[in-house]
Amino acid sequence: MTTGGKLAIELKDVQQARARMGDAIYYSPCAHSMMLSRLTGQEVYLKLDNLQMTGAFKERGALNRILQLTPEQAKRGVIAASAGNHAQAVAFHATARGINAKIVMPLPTPLVKVTATRGFGGEVILHGANYDEAYAEARRICEIEGLTFLHPFDDPQVIAGQGTMALEMLEQVPEMEAIVVPIGGGGLIGGVACAIKESNPKIRVVGVQTERLASMQAAVKAHHPVTLDSATTIADGIAVRRAGELTLPLVERYVDEIVTVSEDEIARAILVLLEREKTLAEGAGATALAALLANKTSLGKVKTGVVVCGGNIDVTLLSRIIERGLVQDGRMIRLRIHLLDKPGALHELTRLIAEAHANIVDTLHNRAYYGVNLGDTVIDITMETRGTEHVDEIVRVLDNAGYRHSRVV
Repeated sequence: MTTGGKLAIELKDVQQARARMGDAIYYSPCAHSMMLSRLTGQEVYLKLDNLQMTGAFKERGALNRILQLTPEQAKRGVIAASAGNHAQAVAFHATARGINAKIVMPLPTPLVKVTATRGFGGEVILHGANYDEAYAEARRICEIEGLTFLHPFDDPQVIAGQGTMALEMLEQVPEMEAIVVPIGGGGLIGGVACAIKESNPKIRVVGVQTERLASMQAAVKAHHPVTLDSATTIADGIAVRRAGELTLPLVERYVDEIVTVSEDEIARAILVLLEREKTLAEGAGATALAALLANKTSLGKVKTGVVVCGGNIDVTLLSRIIERGLVQDGRMIRLRIHLLDKPGALHELTRLIAEAHANIVDTLHNRAYYGVNLGDTVIDITMETRGTEHVDEIVRVLDNAGYRHSRVV
């Protein structure tokens, strides 16, 4: 992928950003994962930027932009539009430097993110049904009050700040042969890819988007940003409808491949990180690993840096993701079983399930629906199992006992 013309940033901009920020940004670990290397067939190194103070990489770009405000701009204050990570990053680093920060967030923003942004010192303004409406309101306030708008990705200083992650990874894993990076608007991958390719052009750069909002992939195909229809995704941190004007040329110049992942693949990656690596990633933060686990890239058995870019996930969503992941792995199953509506029928059924060593976690009786005959009943039983082979064993037991059943999906 190539493009002509002057790009928004160069390697020196990323290097200067790193020197400018110093130790104000946490030097996050990039640890080798033996377990994930076995699962993917590659040598996997996890760059854990979910361990930043505000839980995401967005601090890098926000801080680099804030540090280059003029005294007059700092005095007037800054404003941003964000539904989460950028909001917290701006609030934290602006407030720490005595700069007033206003953050316009969409009305549906989870309370935990609103509370966190306020906790970091930002003045939160809830407005609009989505990011686009919040963005428009932030721009309106910016114009009226003479504030400085801090764009979440389409700003050269923000892009350069995000790219500092790549400089750290090159130091931490000097033998790295590939890097896999989530893509939203393109600020992170634009900065990272520039720094990587200008330092070592042999390293392959792979970007990953949710298939529900693959705006950068669409932009690369069209050779200009295109606006996609709104869509919901658990990777809300990269749910960007339109790629950046400044980030697209960087992606075209430096990124070797862009792939997409499904909701279930993202959910599985979140669960794998939580269970195997004891690290919490949000949907956007897990997309890079999701691509490797699902074998979506063209990478072979190479030393691969995988960016875990954020860990700010709503706990209610996390519980649903864990449950779905267990279902996908065959460790939780719900069966709809027909049986006679008579004393002892349920006892006999649960005895068989117990002998198959499955744990019942939920039951639901129904006598009026699902085509149940008079004198019969249907029961939905949710069970914890040991995996797909165990599920097959349970099904065989029920078949041998003559039960009519189906799997609820």
